[in-house]
Amino acid sequence: MPDTPDTHTATGLYFELFNEIGILGQLSRALFEARLPEGLVLPHFTVINHLIRVQDGRTPLQLARAFQVPKTSMTHTLAGLEKRGFVTMRVNPDDARSKQVWLTDAGRRFRDTAIAGIAPDLAGIADTLDPAEVRAVIDKLATLRKRMDAARD
Repeated sequence: MPDTPDTHTATGLYFELFNEIGILGQLSRALFEARLPEGLVLPHFTVINHLIRVQDGRTPLQLARAFQVPKTSMTHTLAGLEKRGFVTMRVNPDDARSKQVWLTDAGRRFRDTAIAGIAPDLAGIADTLDPAEVRAVIDKLATLRKRMDAARD
């Protein structure tokens, strides 16, 4: 990337980092969504993936907060997942006014199938960075994510 007057300032450098992350996010989203079954989009996958990563049984409000989206948007996403049999909604035993989201076996299979579906695309870019470089980038990005996630609470 060519140097600009602001490139070497902290603001310019960190803006460049987030700009690259944003572009990668757009490119990876388009690639991933092209491999998902018709009618499913990345938010469907990311909710399933999140529930597997942090454990299911979350409330729609907890999920909305985790994804920083309005509860109505999360409710819409969850309705699509429930319609496809990927999640079930159960009464929250701690607060009968709310529900909890639970993964089904079909939801877990959907995640595994989606990841397998993008495997050839990932193999096609594997020569860009070797596995040790990828691990180092993941570790640094995870550190940044944890810092930013803690700052929003």
